[in-house]
Amino acid sequence: MSSSTQDLIPQLNLGNTFGALFIGVIIAAILFGVTNVQAFIYFQTHRDTGRTFYKLVVIGLWILDALHLALIVHCVYYYLVNNYGNIGALTEIVWSFKLQIIIDVVLIYGVHIMYTYRIWIVSRGRSRTLPIIVVIIMVLVSGPGVVAGWSIYRCHSFTDLVRTEWSTFMAFGTIAFVDVVIASSLCYLLATSRTGFSSTDSLLTKLMAYTINTGCVTSIFSIITVITCAAMPRNFIFLGIEFLVTKLYVNSYLALLNARYYFEAGADTINSSEYHVHHRAYRPELHVGASQDGELQASRKNMPNHIGDEVVHPTRSDKPQKSMEVTVEMDSFSSV
Repeated sequence: MSSSTQDLIPQLNLGNTFGALFIGVIIAAILFGVTNVQAFIYFQTHRDTGRTFYKLVVIGLWILDALHLALIVHCVYYYLVNNYGNIGALTEIVWSFKLQIIIDVVLIYGVHIMYTYRIWIVSRGRSRTLPIIVVIIMVLVSGPGVVAGWSIYRCHSFTDLVRTEWSTFMAFGTIAFVDVVIASSLCYLLATSRTGFSSTDSLLTKLMAYTINTGCVTSIFSIITVITCAAMPRNFIFLGIEFLVTKLYVNSYLALLNARYYFEAGADTINSSEYHVHHRAYRPELHVGASQDGELQASRKNMPNHIGDEVVHPTRSDKPQKSMEVTVEMDSFSSV
């Protein structure tokens, strides 16, 4: 190692540069594990359905997400292992870093297209004005975003990346804007779909909250990327956060596809807890003495038949009504 290289090593802060990239890769790997779980849940809950299109979409998102993780792992491995102590190599942008930017653009705008398709489905039977406006906005905004991504791809060193920070502002700013438009459009359509039935309206409210939460997460991280790039342009903290944005988009869309499973699981948990509470409330009646039990049986024999009918028949009629209500909820949700 030459003396000039040794002089440069103390001036390079690995903590907020390649250390930030390393931490970003670790968190991205964890989020990819969440992607695997969500994909597994989707195929388990939809294995008997004929939704081939959505199954292909999930497979495609998983493949691109796995490829993105492999590229960022190679990027960090190239700098921290293969070129350990090579200051000259640390200033150049490796090919895997450039390629992961392309995967970013494809995944993020692909998820936006699927959300727009979801808006089109929800607006079925109503005016198509809102979906058309969303499509136009997404197309107009995607143009500058793609141009900004291409300008980042053409950078050959991290110094060039600092000089083109405007492209980072434009790319992630437009992404956050499209997120807000899509989330607000979905919430408006769901809010205007209320039927007056408490069960259906409650389900729509939950779905609105779900949409807002997933849209806010992706928008917040996009805005954080812009803020960190503007405040700290000479370190790689914003690039470490950028590694996570793609994973969040994939997980947000898979969570929307699995929303029915999560709602059913929550309903089953509530019903199970109510069932156990109900039976615990009536368990003391089972502990009756022998003499009391004989008196109870004799009194039941002397009861008129119409009293037994009044007690038994309402409980028999409750069960089919409850099952019909749950069926209506799930059918209305699946149509969304």
